[in-house]
Amino acid sequence: MRHIPVNLILPGAGRLGRGRTHVGWLDCGGAVPERESEIRVYAIVRSGGRQHKVAVGDIVEVDKISTAKVGDTVELSTLLVVDGDAVTSDPWVLAGIKVQAEVVDHHKGQKIDILRYKNKTGYRRRQGHRQQYTAIKVTEIPAAAK
Repeated sequence: MRHIPVNLILPGAGRLGRGRTHVGWLDCGGAVPERESEIRVYAIVRSGGRQHKVAVGDIVEVDKISTAKVGDTVELSTLLVVDGDAVTSDPWVLAGIKVQAEVVDHHKGQKIDILRYKNKTGYRRRQGHRQQYTAIKVTEIPAAAK
């Protein structure tokens, strides 16, 4: 782990200087990579009106894909591909790149409660909702043709 020294002035300092100063260490990220030559390939894909950052092996929750069954392979349209130092954002090149993923599971998300209330009128409505999701595992991100 990489750490850097940091001085923090905690709340309550004000103009009179009654606050406390804390000297500590700030964590600047995760573990240092084993090799400097390790290249991380990832892509930004579009699914269900949302954008997701994915890499090979990631399991991502997307809005339910009703036509796919567990074990099927799906293709996701790509908006951006980062291959080490090379960033591909040209729409003509990305039109031919489809990220391959395998459907792992269909499930419901956490329940949310929707409450409507108007004061002094006796108006109260209660509604619940559970969003349907599909868990997919990214299996392949093809390289951009150069």
